[in-house]
Amino acid sequence: MIPKRWAQYYLGNGPSLVWLLVANVVGVLVGVRYYVETMPAVSTFAWPLYADSPAAVLLTALSIATLLPNLGRRVEDAPVNRPLAYLHTLAFVWLVKYGLWTALVLNLQFSSYYPELWAYFGILITHLLFVVEAFLIPHYGKTTRGALAVSLVALLCNDFVDYWLADVGVCVLAARSFERCDLYPPLRAEPGVIIPLLTVALSVFSVVLAARSFERLDTDT
Repeated sequence: MIPKRWAQYYLGNGPSLVWLLVANVVGVLVGVRYYVETMPAVSTFAWPLYADSPAAVLLTALSIATLLPNLGRRVEDAPVNRPLAYLHTLAFVWLVKYGLWTALVLNLQFSSYYPELWAYFGILITHLLFVVEAFLIPHYGKTTRGALAVSLVALLCNDFVDYWLADVGVCVLAARSFERCDLYPPLRAEPGVIIPLLTVALSVFSVVLAARSFERLDTDT
C-alpha cells in the first residue's frame, strides 16, 4: 500500500492532481497509438475490449477526476457512493491486471522484445507503474460485493473475447467482416496456451487483491 502521506500529496493538492490527470490522459493517447494500426480490423464497439491498457488508464483518469471537488480536504474524506465504488473497483482491477499481464508477457516472449528501448524497457516500466498507481485508489475509494462481482465478470468476459470467441464462431461483435475475432493485444509471437491461462489467473488475482485492498461501503451491495 502506498503511504497515506504520499497519497495525500499527489491526490489532495491541485497541481499534483492535475498533473496526474494529464499523465493519464497522455497515457491513453500513447496506448491508443500502439493499437491504431490494427484497430480497423476490429469493430468500433469492441475497441474497449481490444485496447486493454488504454481502457485501464481511461478508467483511472475518470476515477481520479472524481477527486477534483475534494481538493483542499483529506483524500479519505472524498465522497463515496455505490456508482463510485464500481468505478474505483474497475479502475483498480484493470490497472493491476494489465500492468502485471504486460510485464509477464514481455518476459515470456523476452527474445521478441529485448533489448529494444521502448518495446521492452519503456513498456515494462510504464505498465509496472499501472500497479503502483492502482494502490492510490483505495486511499479514496471503497468497494462493494457487487462491484467486485461485476469486475470479475467483466474481466473474465474480456478474457473470453480475447482468446476464445473465435473458437465458438461468434465474431459479429468482435470484428468487421470476420477479419479479427481474437482480441488479445498485438503480440510479436502467438500467445500459445500459457498466456491465456495466465490472463484468467490474473483476472481472479486482481479481484482478490481489490477485495483485500479496499474498505467496504456500509451498504455493501
